Amino acid sequence: MCGIAGIINSDPQREQALRRMLGALKHRGPDDEGIYSDRHAALGHRRLSIIDLAGGQQPLYSADRSLVLVCNGEIYNYRELRRRLAQDGHRFLTNSDCEVILGLYQRHGEQLLDHLRGMFAFALWDAKNQRLLAARDHLGQKPFFYSAGEQGFAFASEIKALRALDRRRQRMNLAALDQYLGLRLIDAPLTMFEGIHKLPPGHLLTFEPGAAPRIRRYWQLRQNPKLAGSEEQLLDELQARLQETLRLHLESDVPVGAFLSGGMDSSLLVAMLSRDLKVRRLPTFTMGLNYQRFDEAPAARAVARLFDTEHHEERVRPEIAAHLPDLVCALDEPSDPLSLCTWLLAKFTRQHVKVVIGGDGGDELFGGYDRYYGNLYAAQYGRLPEALRRKLLAPAMAMIPESGWYKSLGHQLRWLHHLSFHSGSARYAASLNYFYFNPDKRRALYTREIRERWPNLDAEAAIRRPYEESEGGELDRMLYADSLVRLPNHPVMITDRICMAHGLEARSPFMDHELAGFAARLPAAMKVRGGSLRYIQRKLAARYLPPEILDRPKQGFSSALPYLLQAEYTRLYQTCLRQSQLVQDRVLDRHAIAQLVDEHLARRVDHGNRLWLLINAEIWYRMCILGQSKEDLRRELVADERNTRRVG
Repeated sequence: MCGIAGIINSDPQREQALRRMLGALKHRGPDDEGIYSDRHAALGHRRLSIIDLAGGQQPLYSADRSLVLVCNGEIYNYRELRRRLAQDGHRFLTNSDCEVILGLYQRHGEQLLDHLRGMFAFALWDAKNQRLLAARDHLGQKPFFYSAGEQGFAFASEIKALRALDRRRQRMNLAALDQYLGLRLIDAPLTMFEGIHKLPPGHLLTFEPGAAPRIRRYWQLRQNPKLAGSEEQLLDELQARLQETLRLHLESDVPVGAFLSGGMDSSLLVAMLSRDLKVRRLPTFTMGLNYQRFDEAPAARAVARLFDTEHHEERVRPEIAAHLPDLVCALDEPSDPLSLCTWLLAKFTRQHVKVVIGGDGGDELFGGYDRYYGNLYAAQYGRLPEALRRKLLAPAMAMIPESGWYKSLGHQLRWLHHLSFHSGSARYAASLNYFYFNPDKRRALYTREIRERWPNLDAEAAIRRPYEESEGGELDRMLYADSLVRLPNHPVMITDRICMAHGLEARSPFMDHELAGFAARLPAAMKVRGGSLRYIQRKLAARYLPPEILDRPKQGFSSALPYLLQAEYTRLYQTCLRQSQLVQDRVLDRHAIAQLVDEHLARRVDHGNRLWLLINAEIWYRMCILGQSKEDLRRELVADERNTRRVG
């Protein structure tokens, strides 16, 4: 696990600029730094030593040094690839897992990606042909950002490194802000910065000096043809495939631990690691809370006892103001409640291990979100005559309070009613933006100047496009859109950036692309059956976990933070939104924000999730566009909190 950066141009000062970029990535690779430079290119690497501790420094070179590689990530099938390449006469210079990329390139060119199994983002410089080949793994576990223009081409693992290269004031990308406010994510190729782009998952990029970058997809998740076989046969195959990917994910020269929340994903992985792969005293990590309804520590303890893990637990009191600048700085994008949870857990875990296994991807592979069956119910409800829904049922829905916990029955009924007036991809997009800013709410939020300048903003297109590309039924389409858009740009992005901010490598076995391909081809009824989510995964978990663990209601507190910490959030509304710089710079409308805050504080309408998005957009704007330092902003936020406490 590492950080990579590079510059392709003829500027004689590019090596000095590259060192600034690597300095911005030191947290991703605190163990070592390496640089290659010639007349046309400079490539750099920051290393977190996981495999080949003594000899795996990067950049890596071919035997004749005409090929240069920097890679972030792990190639899980590298031992098999090394044997195959060695049999063909390839000579290896190190024991690094990433060195197989060089041998594969020499034999297969761009088709080398057909042979890799892992999480990776790499850049390979072909010095003889003055050509760069870069790629990002199949499902987007590892990041790759780039910029291209008159000054050449540059790339990096994080946006902050590209910002260190060009220290002029950046401009905000309004289309990305629109996606963030509508969907709580920013989809490739957009980033929050104009001129900085994100390589999509499963894509490769080639660049030659004097030409524009060329990008193409090298892998696509296939949902058809559906797998045949009995339920028991498919269950056995799922078990075998997950055992295989877990074995690959244990490849490491340093100890490996596991996140353990007590939920089905993490509990199943810990069970299989301990029972099937015979990992003795597996280090497991849990964060406990003093909020009984959202405290997962007791369930995690029960799993740890059942499988005799070396369990570590830390109890925390979550707070927002002091951490927000750190979160935004780590993400280079506006934050999310999930990032705070991950920050606290990663910081604690890194005190014990360098590598940790987590459960990202389980919900998207096997159908774990209630919106999946909710959309199916909305389709059935939508069969009622529209006049009945509008004239009779709509007034009844209007009587349900809009305030309170966002997962309340009242909110769910309003959500279902709202979706019934949409269909297909538009319905799924509406199901995602309902608790954030739908198109009407976003138009009301922007100033007239922004609406006139950007009349065609369409955040929801990011979800509609992959939904419509899918060849499956409605559930398959939702899962496909989530796997391509929501998964890499929300939970996986947060896991990578936050864990790497602490020098911790997070591995996600559910995101193995071969396992994902198998899951995508499972019949829909093996995932969501009536009101039962993750049907086949639950059947597999029943082979390992007792009912009291398996049937425990899903908890978690990330989405509940605006409700759990209402007093602290109220202070942030005052500090960040009443004096908004986005308002001062005529991006957002003062009266629209004031109305949201007033309605929420008066408990007339629940805007908790919407106000959280606005707070984070504001903090990101102050830090990343206006240049306010992390330390100054933290002092401002914490001082406001202390002053409010003294007054109270």
